[in-house]
Amino acid sequence: MAKPIKIGFLTPYSGVYPFYGHHLMAGILLGLYPGVVKQDEIQFIPVYTKMGDAASVSEAVNKFIFFDQVDMISGLISYKSIPDIVPVIESYNKLAFFFDLGEYIPYFNHLSPRIFYSSQQIWQSQYALGHWAHKEYGGTGIMVMPVYEAGYHLSGAFYKGACVAGAEQMGLHVIPRDPTDIKRLNLDGFFSEIKKNKPSYINAVFAGTMGTEFLKAWRESEFHKLIPLSVVENMAYDDILEDIAGLDLELHAAISWNRNAENPHNKEFVKKYENTAGQMANIYGLLGYEAGLALKEVKSHMLKGDWNIAMALLQKESVVGPRGERNFYPLSGFSLPVIDVVSIKTSSKKIYKTVISQGNGLKFDSPDFKEIHEESVSGWQNPYLCI
Repeated sequence: MAKPIKIGFLTPYSGVYPFYGHHLMAGILLGLYPGVVKQDEIQFIPVYTKMGDAASVSEAVNKFIFFDQVDMISGLISYKSIPDIVPVIESYNKLAFFFDLGEYIPYFNHLSPRIFYSSQQIWQSQYALGHWAHKEYGGTGIMVMPVYEAGYHLSGAFYKGACVAGAEQMGLHVIPRDPTDIKRLNLDGFFSEIKKNKPSYINAVFAGTMGTEFLKAWRESEFHKLIPLSVVENMAYDDILEDIAGLDLELHAAISWNRNAENPHNKEFVKKYENTAGQMANIYGLLGYEAGLALKEVKSHMLKGDWNIAMALLQKESVVGPRGERNFYPLSGFSLPVIDVVSIKTSSKKIYKTVISQGNGLKFDSPDFKEIHEESVSGWQNPYLCI
């Protein structure tokens, strides 16, 4: 019997989504196998990469290659780690297929014909949301976020979208980090600021429990329904909204994937995932599934050890999945996602998401994004939501 394909899987810590690695791997297998999953063909070897910093990622990749002797490398990664691992991946001719949520715009200086990416592209939905918000409300908006979220390209993408729509300025309120209690969310200064100078709209970018705390505080404040509120895509995930459904909130978001979308590819994924995993379909399962669809097309070459053929095909490969057409190689241009701007109303009985506009996306190498890379230099190395 032929030996299984060994996949080294990078798994940094995430207190927000601790089981994301299981969801990614389950999604990959569902995409790879339209029928019954063949457990003896694929072997995942997960390795803990701490907070996902470049040094930990580099150590894990070296272990995969020199000790575990894997055939392929995958897992959750930050683009900040890529330059450190390109040389060893190139030298040992390994196929790498990485996942990210899209906290950084992939304006790569280090490209490799052996590295492929499955991304949620949150920066695209933030750009589309900023563009829509200024067209809808005009004036001067304000972005609010903690220090952690401010360290990525999410605010820059929203601001750029608003500027393209005609905004001349944008407020930014970064909530200070309390060193004695890093989980404490003090919104007094923010509420005082918007009371003195009422913005046209607000965009909130929070991760994890701070996001739900912000929404609770917002609902209890005098500003709910007075100032339009939009939120980053991860705050509009179905499982997050279910936690605060009883607040009877009204807000907006731009989303690149809707679990309830009626297209047949999405319905097939949701049904397969929920029947197999026994839980609600989520973004990590989706990202894995899209990658699995691509790998399915080259699986016969992978099983025979024809890795150069597999990589050459993946550079040109695109698949049609739950989010429409997807491709995974940067130089092929990355298919633009379909972004829906949705009005969200929550209640204890049902969460209502109504599509009110179609968002605008941009190619990752658009000149409009170059300044974000040059002016938004960050020391944040961990993947988004890895806190």
